[in-house]
Amino acid sequence: MKISRVLVTQLVGVGAVALGVGLFAGKLLAAKGAPSVEPDAYLQQSPGAVRSTQASDFGLGPSHVSKLKAYPPAGKGDRTPLDLWRYAGRGKSSYTSPTLPVPFDEWLIKNQKQKVKLMEDVTAHMQGRFDFSGTPVEGASMSGGKPVMRGPVTRLPKGVASFTELATLSADEIRQRGLFPFLPLAHPLQSTAHMVFPKVWTDAHPEHLRIDVDHDFPDAYLPEFPPPLFLTTHKELGDVTDGKEITVGNYYEIFDGLLTPEQMEGLKELLRPTPSTWFNQTQHRVTEKPSAGVSCLACHVNGHTNAAFELAPDSRPNLARLRVDTPSLRGNYNMMQLSSKRSIRGMDHFAEVEEYFDGDPGMQQAIGPRGAQRSVTNRMGDFNAIIDFPPAPKLGPLERLFADKASESELRGEELFWGKAKCGQCHYGPAFTDDYMHDLQVERFYPGRPEGPIKTFALRGIKDSPPYLHDGRLPTLDDSVEFFNLILELGLSGQEKADLVAYLLCL
Repeated sequence: MKISRVLVTQLVGVGAVALGVGLFAGKLLAAKGAPSVEPDAYLQQSPGAVRSTQASDFGLGPSHVSKLKAYPPAGKGDRTPLDLWRYAGRGKSSYTSPTLPVPFDEWLIKNQKQKVKLMEDVTAHMQGRFDFSGTPVEGASMSGGKPVMRGPVTRLPKGVASFTELATLSADEIRQRGLFPFLPLAHPLQSTAHMVFPKVWTDAHPEHLRIDVDHDFPDAYLPEFPPPLFLTTHKELGDVTDGKEITVGNYYEIFDGLLTPEQMEGLKELLRPTPSTWFNQTQHRVTEKPSAGVSCLACHVNGHTNAAFELAPDSRPNLARLRVDTPSLRGNYNMMQLSSKRSIRGMDHFAEVEEYFDGDPGMQQAIGPRGAQRSVTNRMGDFNAIIDFPPAPKLGPLERLFADKASESELRGEELFWGKAKCGQCHYGPAFTDDYMHDLQVERFYPGRPEGPIKTFALRGIKDSPPYLHDGRLPTLDDSVEFFNLILELGLSGQEKADLVAYLLCL
């Protein structure tokens, strides 16, 4: 292509003018005393500003903050304190490696040997905190027939005769005297962490039996297995599984003719195992043999939960992460906020980012990414969107008890729920949740690390989902009522607590 001499002359002229202006401006700045600048200086990053004053405790008080310890060093597989609420700080790095610190043969022997003493200590710790006597609530059962356990089973501290007496003390006095009975629960092996399945699950799925740690709750205080599944699209059928665990091998037989093809595809993907950080085909694993991994419904079995616990993926180091129980998928069609702390706003998004890699995308290169495209996660969300709550025969269409079906105790409990007990301030609507996060500021009662805002969990069908609170520290509904009576300073009487539990069993 030819360019005319006139155009070339014009371009050269413009460049010369620009250069002249630049030189003139440079001389002018120099004349005014402007500092000389190296050619690449603006490629560097200037240092950030620092505030001259620093707040020391952010309202918690110096004595509270000063009692927190720095996290101990903890490599993969190393034992960690069971009172991690006493610790705070940062780790060496946000990132981990898919390489074990030792060859797998040594890793296997180390963990199998350590597991014996670890579980002895964990059992003693749990027995020191809870009285798992196994007494059921008379006449109460979960939706599939499993008994509901009576409480409270949380042990009171020495020197306190009753929860009623404890509730007369101020938060400051409880903290100073070390009397708070509802301390956070840690993962028994938080350095490795990852999913820990209950015994009823590993009996049926031995490929998920860990070499390093077992679940720390007795079966009587966990959800029934396998749980019933109720669909919004087929309420007339009740439990569509007929008491079976849904698997890749039987889902077609169970659901063909009930679901749309898109929902069938979504369900299949929810059942398909994929590699995870510690359950996979590589040597970076906590099972004796390699496995295909885990599926969504390995924890959210039949669209509910088997109470497998993990660590919330929202923080580092591992020792700072909160232990979280698997929440139920029931009723997600009526919720706008999913996940305990990440505030995920859609079921397709939740299906896409479910933390099989502990929030560490770098692990995917070693064990394989899930690779679910948005069209697939949409279909997973479509099945999730038809999982219903269990029936509540005493509950009317506007979330009030039918007076002719409820007992006097249940009706009194309902009035307490919406009144004196203040439950209805956060738990309302068809799912009994406000779709917000709340900070209960529980650290007012013990010198521990604040846990921050946690989402409001739905109370519909709550009797089917023990244990309670995000980390399961409240094994029964009775424990939950005692917990909130204390931290919200409600002043409930013994009869009022019993009435409130009777109402919760109706939901």
